[in-house]
Amino acid sequence: MTILQAIILAIVEGLTEYLPVSSTGHIILATSILGIEPTDFVKFFTINIQLGSILAVVVLYFKRFFKSIDFYKKLMISFFPAVILGLLFSDKIDELLESTATVAVMLLLGGVVLLFVDRWFKDSRGTITNEVTNKSAFVIGCYQCIAMIPGVSRSAATIIGGMQQNLTRKSAAEYSFFLAVPTMFGATAKKVLDIYKDKGLAFFDQDRILLLAIGNLVAFVVAMIAIKGFITFLSQHGFKSFGWYRIFAGIIILVLLGSGISLNIV
Repeated sequence: MTILQAIILAIVEGLTEYLPVSSTGHIILATSILGIEPTDFVKFFTINIQLGSILAVVVLYFKRFFKSIDFYKKLMISFFPAVILGLLFSDKIDELLESTATVAVMLLLGGVVLLFVDRWFKDSRGTITNEVTNKSAFVIGCYQCIAMIPGVSRSAATIIGGMQQNLTRKSAAEYSFFLAVPTMFGATAKKVLDIYKDKGLAFFDQDRILLLAIGNLVAFVVAMIAIKGFITFLSQHGFKSFGWYRIFAGIIILVLLGSGISLNIV
């Protein structure tokens, strides 16, 4: 992987991680277009640069992370279902992660859902709120488990879960950002530990450390911009544009697969 390829992948990560469009699907497209082989380092790189995206949330919402212990309690309640489900069905989840077709289909189906989600909640919701209760935190965590199917989008699942619990679109999106911190940090920490056990410190040579540093820096900057823009756009326009975009991306991947073009899961 070259420095330019690392920068492009980091831009894709930063742009798509917090948007309801599936970062996994976009990383697949990006690596295939760039002709990057799915080596162990490339797989590690695409997970590790999530740390840059995590840092963007912490910096943008710095005060919220030091507001109260209750904030962390609710995050842990939301995080708990994914931990349990991950432990119980890790093999099946890994199997799904190898299927590009699954990513494409879920992109498409998720896009259809987003076309109607604004109207659904507008017609069916009661009193909206900015407050996340323990109960709503758990429900949002259950919604996050749906995103274990690659292509669903963790952001889309958790935001919809928040809105189902009568949160405003803005509050649901922000809570989705906060929940990403323990979720993505846990996934990254596990990958680092697995690599260390399997490859040792020799895996992290000088060139790879440089690529990881550049990737995380770029992902951090781009994620900050994407988060600010997404909150504004979502508050004003809702989900429909993201729905059409997902449908288009899903169709593109399915067409490429049907044409015999190999798309690599990283």
